[in-house]
Order: sequence, then structure tokens, then C-alpha cells
Amino acid sequence: MRQVIRRQTAAARRASGDAARSTSFRHALLRVLVLLVALALWQVAAQAHGSVYFPPPGRIAHRAYALWFSGPARHAFLTEAAVGDVLPSLGRMAAGFGIAAVAGIGAGVAVGRSRRAYALCNPVLQFARAVPPPALVPVFVVVLDFGTPMQIASIAFSAVWPVLVNTAEGARGTDPLRLDVAAVLRLNPVERLRFLILPSALPRIFAGLRLSLSLSLILMVFSELLPGTANGIGYTLTDAQSRSDLLTVWAALLLLGVLGHLLNTALVAVERRMLGQGRSTA
Repeated sequence: MRQVIRRQTAAARRASGDAARSTSFRHALLRVLVLLVALALWQVAAQAHGSVYFPPPGRIAHRAYALWFSGPARHAFLTEAAVGDVLPSLGRMAAGFGIAAVAGIGAGVAVGRSRRAYALCNPVLQFARAVPPPALVPVFVVVLDFGTPMQIASIAFSAVWPVLVNTAEGARGTDPLRLDVAAVLRLNPVERLRFLILPSALPRIFAGLRLSLSLSLILMVFSELLPGTANGIGYTLTDAQSRSDLLTVWAALLLLGVLGHLLNTALVAVERRMLGQGRSTA
């Protein structure tokens, strides 16, 4: 009898897995088809309009390839322009986002686990979150002058608030019954943080991280539009605009969109993996 039940359970799991894979494949295929249709409509509209201000996606993709991805294989097909402009931008963005993530999660857990600290800090957090991030860049220019430190500081300071606020809310939402059980089991603060608070707050933490990632990309470009910048994707945009090189402007915009999509996809993959592990260990 037990063997029959096990076989039925295994068969049900295989059927559920096959159905999930089939649904995932259909959704992926549908997304690709929608993208192809949108690109085809863009191509037809651009060719019909015939304006230099609205180039077709084929020419934009070719310019992006020629500018950044037509290098030798030993350099991962990256050109000198990619090494000189794209990689520095990604480095600034990664540094600012990393600082914001670490500081936001740490401060958010500390604020969220203390009612008094949350009550005192919440008005300040809401005020700081409501300030438009680009409006803070001139402040950092005055404090730090132009350069990479100013750019990283502006990215980190603006991107930290979504992580901090969401982490604090997630930490506050920890089940009190689980905390009581942890007290009975005499878990130390590190164990409570590892096994209770962080797993409970993970969905809100990743929600904040995704918002911060978008802000980091926006602030990275905005900080590179300022005078005194010598490289970066934002600098490429400004330089191409000053030379009326509209095809390069469109190529830079296409690159930013692709980078944003790839970075968000990678973060979502990490989120699914970590949340899956959190549910399996609960």
C-alpha cells in the first residue's frame, strides 16, 4: 500500500513539474513573440517615416554592435569604447548599489526590530524617500566635487532608502509566535536574525532591492551627464548629442534598456532561489 502511494505521489510530482515547465515555455515563447512583433512594427514605422530622428531598430542594433561588441574574442568581443565607457559605468553602479544594499539591510533590520527606533526614524525615512533622487546630485557635487566618489555617493544615498524602508517593514512583520518560540528555545540574537527575521523579511528586502537597482541605473546615467565626467554611458550620450550623432544616442538608450533588463532578470533569479530555500527550510 505504501509503495502504491509513493508511486502515485511521484507520478503527481512529475506531472506537476511537466505542467509547470510547459507553462513556463509557453510564457517565454509569448514574450519573445511580443518582442518580435514590437520590433517589426518599429522597423516598419521607422522606414515609412524616413526621419533621421527615428531610426529603425536594425540600424540602432548595428551601431551598438559596432561601438561596443565588435572587439576581438580574447577581449570577450568588447571594443575599446566598451572597456572605456560601459565597464566604468557598471563599476560605479555596482559600487553604489552594493553600498546601498548592505547599509539598507543592516539599518532596516535594526530599525524594524525596535518599536521606539521605528517610531522615531519613520518620519525621516519617509521624507528622505520622497525626495527625487536627481535633486540630490547637486548637493553631492558641492560636498564631494565632480568625480567618481561623488557619483558613487549619490547612487548609494539615493538607492538606500527603498531597501531600508522595505527591510524595516519586513523585519516588523516577523511572526510574534515564532519569536516566542525562539525565546523558549533560547536562540541568541544572531540565530534569531539568521533563522527568523531575515527569512521573514526576504520578500520585502528583494522588493526594495529591485527598486534600488532601477534607481542606481538612473542615477548612474544622470551623474555621468554632469560636467567633469570623462567616461561612462551618460558621457557617451552627452557627447553624441553635442555632435548630433543621433544613432549613437539611440544605441546608448538601447544599451541602457538591455542592461536594466538583464540586471533585473539576474536579481529576480537570485530572489526566486533564495525565497525557495527559505520556504524549504521553514
